[in-house]
Amino acid sequence: MSVKRVLQYGEKSLREPSKEVHKVSKKIQELVQDLLDTMYAKNGVGMAAPQIGVNYRVFVIDVSKNDEPLNPIVFINPKIIKKSGAIVAQEGCISFPEAYTDVKRYDYVMVKALDRHGRPFVMEAKDGCLLARAIQHENDHLDGILFIDHCVNRFETDDILAKHNLPPVDADKLISEPEIDKELENKKND
Repeated sequence: MSVKRVLQYGEKSLREPSKEVHKVSKKIQELVQDLLDTMYAKNGVGMAAPQIGVNYRVFVIDVSKNDEPLNPIVFINPKIIKKSGAIVAQEGCISFPEAYTDVKRYDYVMVKALDRHGRPFVMEAKDGCLLARAIQHENDHLDGILFIDHCVNRFETDDILAKHNLPPVDADKLISEPEIDKELENKKND
């Protein structure tokens, strides 16, 4: 397939919710390959269909390290069915070149989805590992949510975005996450 143009923060369709995939057709197979080709070309860990302007509920992730063989995972119509714990970690996004900021995430998720052949699977990711954070990050893209909507410090994030000539955080899009905040507070007090 091919490497596609990645939409940049500020482009409208990054904020639009994606449609369910009703059939894992040849078109969806091609979309999956385009996502993988684009993710690898941009040295990314994940890529969601909305990032290349296609609003379908599809994303890909590969958390393999430099010396490991590629290990792409395809998620079609993913649903996070369990989540718990909390972690703060630096995150970036291919749609935000070079901009990284601290975000709040669950440190455990269980997701169910279809693979690239339309077969259902369930996957767990725990201990705040890169896979757990990537699943949440990419899944958010399918709902028009961006990583900066989970930022720890809005004003610090605005400064980082400004340094990279990107629009500021949209305060109306910031996500209230009381259970994560409570978990982080408990960790601090332990």
